[in-house]
Amino acid sequence: MPNRDVLVGSEALPGVLTLPAGASGLVVFAHGSGSGRSSPRNRRVAESLQLHGLGTLLFDLLHEREARQRERVFDIPLLAERLLQAVAWVVARAELAALRIGLFGASTGAAAALTAAAEAPQRIGAVVSRGGRPDLAGAALARVRAPTLLVVGAFDAEVLALNREAMQQLVCEKRLEIVPRATHLFEEAGALERVAALAGDWFATHLAPARS
Repeated sequence: MPNRDVLVGSEALPGVLTLPAGASGLVVFAHGSGSGRSSPRNRRVAESLQLHGLGTLLFDLLHEREARQRERVFDIPLLAERLLQAVAWVVARAELAALRIGLFGASTGAAAALTAAAEAPQRIGAVVSRGGRPDLAGAALARVRAPTLLVVGAFDAEVLALNREAMQQLVCEKRLEIVPRATHLFEEAGALERVAALAGDWFATHLAPARS
């Protein structure tokens, strides 16, 4: 599907929606630290998820001017609300309404994804965090019901410690995967491919249609 605007409240934010034939679910990406739909790492993960038969929606959580404002980048309630509005936009579309929805968050986007999952447990079927800051979700962590996978590089020591603390607060089905020899951006050979494989398996399992 072509580029299209995603309606969040009364505003439109640019996005890219891809829906493979027979998709079993749809993964909405929550970018972090001011990045957006053009993030090369998230686009590579999205392409891998599409090969798993999953639809993907990459969109800008922030307008270009907002992405330059540090207070906006770290405004987790704002990011989570826009993510929820994007999910509502998905659900309102006839061709997407039947798909189970997962959230993929990177950096601060992971906190937004977890906060959104806590606010809409009936809509969010799974969450994956890549090098994320789940700790920034605060008290929302204990209210997350969606199965949650945290993926962190072994050499990303500070973020790994924060993810281990967040794991203790999560009471949903959860798993922490540590990618060997990887740093925060997973730029090492094979590291991002490992993230994509883990995310693909997690979403394929938890977004599969319920058996009758």
